[in-house]
Amino acid sequence: MYILVIEPNKILGQTYRDALIKQNYSVALVHSSQDAIGTCDKQTPDLIILELQLAMHNGVEFLYELRSYKDLQNVPVIIISNLPLTHKAISSVLWNEVKIVAYHYKPLTRLVDLINSVDKVFKSASVLNDITA
Repeated sequence: MYILVIEPNKILGQTYRDALIKQNYSVALVHSSQDAIGTCDKQTPDLIILELQLAMHNGVEFLYELRSYKDLQNVPVIIISNLPLTHKAISSVLWNEVKIVAYHYKPLTRLVDLINSVDKVFKSASVLNDITA
């Protein structure tokens, strides 16, 4: 499974990438939304992990742009952000429109929590594939 991590903090991004690789996931790490779109053009990710606080083109804008591409409309997204879930940019409308499957608030999230969310996404996708096969 191929995961795209979009994290502007290079140290955190590398930490996420290394932990996911240890779990046998294929991972691309980028630090901006512009790089993320370019990476998606080369290979469609099976999952995106996203920090909402990005320079120039914030995470919410990125999500709407992402969903404008037909082949990226159903890629699940896990948010891991310094913005609390109660922040005005994160509404239930946004959650449903851009298909956010999990949300993690960085100050309260352990690395194992993120990995568990990733595993859960792929486990539920596997179950759906088994049902439709």
